[in-house]
Parts: sequence; C-alpha cells; structure tokens
Amino acid sequence: QVQLVESGGGLVQAGGSLRLSCAASGRTFSSYYMGWFRQAPGKEREFVGAINWVSGMTYDADSVKGRITISKDNAKNTLYLQMNSLKPEDTAVYYCAALFHPLALIRSAASYALWGQGTQVTVSS
Repeated sequence: QVQLVESGGGLVQAGGSLRLSCAASGRTFSSYYMGWFRQAPGKEREFVGAINWVSGMTYDADSVKGRITISKDNAKNTLYLQMNSLKPEDTAVYYCAALFHPLALIRSAASYALWGQGTQVTVSS
C-alpha cells in the first residue's frame, strides 16, 4: 500500500521561504500527476499546484504563481514544493496528493485518489 508523507512545514515570517517534501512509500509508485493543495481554517481545500510525474510539466494556481516551484525526484519518489515570499494568507495545512487518471481535472481535489496527512505552514506578519 502506497502512503504519502509530507514534511517541512513550520512557522516562518512573512517574506520568508519554506520547502515542503512529500515522500511516497510502499509498492512501486506510479501516478500521472502529483499535486499540492492547502486548506485554511473554515475554508475549502485549495489547489496550489501540480506536476506531471513523467514530463515534469507544472501547473500553478494564480494565487501563488511566481512564488512557488514544484519539483520531483522520481528516483526517491519524492515531490517538493518550494515557497518563497510567503504571506500570512499562505497559512494553511498543506497536502500532497496523487492523481492516477490521465483525463482527470488536475486542479480539482476530487480528482486525487491518494492524500498525505498534511503539514502545517504558518506565516506570521
């Protein structure tokens, strides 16, 4: 059984940076896309970005465009989210997720079948 485990969250001041990691463990891992989502208290889960696991093509949400970089290490089955110029409104629990259907909507949380447990990111002003 494959599991996704996020790490790297924490408390950072506005303007700072964090890099989140998402490691897939278990049987041989193969997905079409890996995505990052976030959820702030009282809000719906929000798409942050995604990466094609084979080609490396990335898709970023407008709210974070220019401030994030999504990357991967296929050999380590690990996904990364580098976040720069963090703002207090970036405060949320961040989740990684795996999408296994080639025609699914990559910006929709409902398209992702496997989720990590989440890691808290708090940005202080």
